[in-house]
Amino acid sequence: MDNNYESMPDSDLVKLLRENQKQAESAFNVIYKRYSPIVNAYCMKVLNNKQDAEDVFQETFIRFYKNVKPDHNSNNILGFLLKIARNLCLNQKRNRKEFLPIENYQINVQANQNYERKELLELINLALNLIEFDYREAFILREYNDLSYPEIAEICNISEINAKTRVFRAKQKIKNILSPYLKEITESKQR
Repeated sequence: MDNNYESMPDSDLVKLLRENQKQAESAFNVIYKRYSPIVNAYCMKVLNNKQDAEDVFQETFIRFYKNVKPDHNSNNILGFLLKIARNLCLNQKRNRKEFLPIENYQINVQANQNYERKELLELINLALNLIEFDYREAFILREYNDLSYPEIAEICNISEINAKTRVFRAKQKIKNILSPYLKEITESKQR
């Protein structure tokens, strides 16, 4: 078998994970390299806590390695990883009390940066933390991870219609939360 693991499709890499112990580490490393940025970003956005996100991120790949089978449908490894991450994030959120100290949200602007864009991104992140988990999760999967509605439905164990509804409602809730800020920004531009 060719040792150029990076050019292998996911299905071959998954087979190597279980069938060939000598090549399993290399196969796992390629899967990790392909999908770790997306899984890490998902964990960070959902949990909004670096330490918790890192713990869940690491646990996701450990569980993937332990639970993936050679006959696993490897057409959607990312979906499988995000499903594991989602369940771990839900457990993490259930096991800790969540509070949002508003005073910790300070917008730091360095010279030559687009202040309004940075401020808007901070406000969106703040608004994301204020909406319900189900809506936040669907929004993150769609807007940050660029997943399709069928993929979101599979990861969240909901119908495709429900996935679309959650993303739409998340956008509406974010828009409602941000409307006073957006109005202020618009008014200041008009002055």
